[in-house]
Amino acid sequence: MSKEMGSGPSAPENHRVVPHADWLRARTELLAREKEFTRQRDELNRQRRELPWESVEKSYAFEGPRGKETLSDLFDGRSQLLVYHFMFSPEWDEGCPHCSFWADSFDGTDVHLAQRDVTFLVVSRAPLAKLEAFRRRMGWRFKWVSSTGSDFNFDYQASFSPDQLAHGSVYYNFREEEMDMADREGLSAFYRDPKGAVFHTYSTYARGIDLLNCAYNLLDLAPKGRDEDGLEFTQAWVRHHDRYPSR
Repeated sequence: MSKEMGSGPSAPENHRVVPHADWLRARTELLAREKEFTRQRDELNRQRRELPWESVEKSYAFEGPRGKETLSDLFDGRSQLLVYHFMFSPEWDEGCPHCSFWADSFDGTDVHLAQRDVTFLVVSRAPLAKLEAFRRRMGWRFKWVSSTGSDFNFDYQASFSPDQLAHGSVYYNFREEEMDMADREGLSAFYRDPKGAVFHTYSTYARGIDLLNCAYNLLDLAPKGRDEDGLEFTQAWVRHHDRYPSR
C-alpha cells in the first residue's frame, strides 16, 4: 500500500484548554470551513460524474463462486460496477494486510449499493481457492473473483509484469512511478448500457481510496488523528484483524 498517506500531528500533552465559550467559538469557525469543504467535495463529485468514458473492447475472464465470468457478467444485472483491486499476488498465501484493513470497512456495503443499481466486488490475481480461504478466515461476505490468466489488473494499473518492474518504474496512479511491488491497490468503475456495451468511467489509486476506509475517517475525528508520524512508515501498525494482540 501507499506510504504517502498523511497522518496529521499527534495531540501533545500540553494541548491548549479553554473555557466553553472559547471552545464553541473555535468549533463554529471550523464548522464554516467544514461546510465549505463539503460543498467543494460535492462539486468535485459532480465533475467526476461528468468525466468522459472509454469503451471496454477487450474481453476479460474471471473465476468466481459461479465459475467463469466475463466483465459483463460481473455487473450481475445492474448497470454500474465498482471493482476494488486487492493486493493478493498468485504466490502469496494471504492477502495484503493493508488492503485487508480497507476490506474490513467496505465489507457488507454491497447489499446497500445494490439498492442503487451498483454491484461491488473485489478482484485479485491469486487463484480463487486462496481468495476463498482467506475470505473465510477474515469473515468477509463480499464477492471476490480471481483474474488469474487475465490482463485485467495489468490493464487497469493495479498489477505490473516482471519486465515492467525490472525497468524500475511503472505507470501507476496516472504517472510514471518507482515500483517494487507486483500489485497495488485501487478502485475502478464501469457502466453497462441497455445494449450491453461496457464503459470504463473512473479509476483511483493510492490516497484516492481513502474514503473507502471507515476506520481512517473515524481516526481523523479522534484527538490524536491517525497518529502515524513517529512510525517507521505509514500504516506500520496495521495487521490482519485476527493478528492484533488481545486487549
